[in-house]
Formats: sequence, C-alpha cells, structure tokens
Amino acid sequence: MLLLPLTLFFSSWHTFVYAGSQAKGQNCSVSNNRLEIGTYQFHSDCDTQTYCSSQGTCELKGCRKDQYPFGYAPDAELPPKCPSGQFCPDEGDGCQPWLPVGSACQLNRDDQCEPPPNWQDLDDTSKYGRNVNGSVCLNNVCMWTNVTVGLPCQVENTAYIAYAGTNEFVDIVSRGNCQVHLYCDAQSLVCIQAKQLGETCDADKECLSFNCESNGVCGTGADSPNHFGIWAYSMVGLGIFGGMFATLITLFLVHRRQRDQEREKRLQYWREQNAFRQSIIQMKEMARTSILSLPGHNSNRSTVCSRAGSEEPMLQHSVHKASGLRQQYMSDDNGSMYDDMMMQSERQ
Repeated sequence: MLLLPLTLFFSSWHTFVYAGSQAKGQNCSVSNNRLEIGTYQFHSDCDTQTYCSSQGTCELKGCRKDQYPFGYAPDAELPPKCPSGQFCPDEGDGCQPWLPVGSACQLNRDDQCEPPPNWQDLDDTSKYGRNVNGSVCLNNVCMWTNVTVGLPCQVENTAYIAYAGTNEFVDIVSRGNCQVHLYCDAQSLVCIQAKQLGETCDADKECLSFNCESNGVCGTGADSPNHFGIWAYSMVGLGIFGGMFATLITLFLVHRRQRDQEREKRLQYWREQNAFRQSIIQMKEMARTSILSLPGHNSNRSTVCSRAGSEEPMLQHSVHKASGLRQQYMSDDNGSMYDDMMMQSERQ
C-alpha cells in the first residue's frame, strides 16, 4: 500500500507520535498510517512485526526493506527481502514491482522507482543519498536524475528536527533531479555545476564533497581519509620507543630497589646472628672465669679428683647417655668449661 502525498500526513504538528502496539489479529485502522513528525518514520497502529491490512486487522509483514529490521528477536524468522525489480513499501505488506517515472512514491524511497536504461552513468556511487540507480523520489513522484547544466529541475526541501545537546533545531535536506556533480538551485530551479573545495556555499548539495562547513565554505567529504605528515609518524614512533625504554628503565629501578631491600634484610639478619654468637662466647668466658676464681681449684686433691675421682666415671657415664647436642657442644672449637679446667690443673 502506497502513502498519499506528504502534506496529508501533517494533521497534528503539536503532538508526538508513539509506536503502534497492536499485535497480530488485533484491530487497527489504515487511516492512522502516517509519518512521524520531525523524523518522518512510518507509523501505524500495529507493532513492528505486523502491518494494518485493508480488513482492519494486524497481519504479519510479508517483506522487509532492511537487512536487519528493527523489533525482531535475534533468533526470530524474518520476512523475506524483495528480489530485483521489486520493492518493499513502508507498510511491509508485500513486494511490489518498480514504479515507472511519474508514479506516486513514498518519501525518500528512491528504490521504489524504476531505474533509467543508463542508470550506471547516473547512479550516485558516493552513496550520499542523492539517488538510487539513477532514480529519485521527489515530492512523492518518481523521477530520473538526468537533468544537465542550465536545464529546469525540480527540488524537494524536507525539514527534519535535529538536536544538539538539549537544543532543538531544524535541519533542511534539499534534493533535486540533476545529474551527479550538479545541484538544483532553489531560487532559479536550474541545474548548476557543484563547487570545488574552498568555494563559498549555502548547503551541502552545492559542494562536490557534499559537505558545506559551518563557515560557508566547501570542505572535505565526510568519507575522505585523513592524511598526516611525516612528522606525525615520527612523533608516534618516538612515543612508542620512548614508552618502551621508559618501561624498561622503570622496571630496572623497581627491581634494583627490591634487591637492595632484600640485601639489607639479609645483612641485618647476619648481624643479629653474629651478635647472638658473640653473646654466647662472652657468657662462656664469664662462666670459665667464675669457675677458675673459686677457692681450692689449684690443690692436688682437686687435681687427683679431677683425674681419677668420682667425676670421671660420672663423665664417662654421662658421655654414653649424652645427647648429640651435648656431644656437639663438648667438641666446640672454642672448648668447653670442663676441658679448660683439666688443662689448667695439669699445668699446675
């Protein structure tokens, strides 16, 4: 089902339109089919998966115009796309054959119009939306974009509502039926050669790049690649190598600091152990000095007792039952207190 001319849809500019919610089999009204204000998106009483039939009920769509239509689950079965020579209308009720020149078409649906025989020469290969296969739908009428320089042309100006942050403004899109690299002047309604980069302009259509910048000069196209000088690549290379060397130096400093900390810990541990050993040696010296200073330690009896007294059997008996730790202590390089006493007695 085709829509009527665009002017018949703007019956209420002061209200916003919401998407339909009627599912398959529920009631709907074809008279409510319209384009949303400001965006010109098709709207009906039915949801995104159905269309409003002439019987006044919502039915499943019979075709789709988009590769990935809105409103379907990822695993849902999609309606088919139309083959070459046919198109799917906004309603999505079913595929229809291309429309000849002069037929009524829907807004911005250039694909509904039959292409001209030389469509390869007229096609907008830049994909800026100026035509589809050399055909264009202007003011809801199918046309071919074959008008040359200086000849009369037709123009269509569509006002869209755009937003910049919280600010709302009107964005006017102007289209014509001139050949590619030409544009239809809205004042004289004749085709004029498009302008080069740097020339003054009032609209995107006036520039070959299809980009009229805010300062009123034709700028580079939105799809033009960016080119950088050698200095940019040099700076990037220096930045990469500088980052690598900075990382390596940082890691080296961090590891060296960790090694110094571990070395300081080991040195502190050695100092503590050495101090502990010196304390034990001092305690042994003090004990030996105390024993040697006892009265009667130089008498013969003491020597005899030391050599053949009851202490020797006790010592021998204790040696047999002493633990390994005791034996190790008695064989210390510094000597035990008992060995020091025996050697002092023998000298006397």
